[in-house]
Amino acid sequence: MMATRKRKYAVPGVEQSMQTFKANVMKREGYDVDPNRPDDVKYEVAKELGVPLQPGNNGSLTTESAGHIGGRIGGSMVREMVRLAQEHIANKEQP
Repeated sequence: MMATRKRKYAVPGVEQSMQTFKANVMKREGYDVDPNRPDDVKYEVAKELGVPLQPGNNGSLTTESAGHIGGRIGGSMVREMVRLAQEHIANKEQP
């Protein structure tokens, strides 16, 4: 069984919003995302990258391979956050 990570967000209560955000971002990136299981998009990303990620034990997976998967997902999310912040700042600066 795959270990689940307990994320701690700086703002309490945003867990569901972050999962929804991930699902929306990865859908816009062209991935098939189940909104009820957005973390499962990692398998689709892994397949695209040629990384043999499977449900369950992935002890033979290198840190580099795992990082490619997480980097693709996290990088997409960060780019979208930056875009949203820039849009917000631009809208505030208008008279």
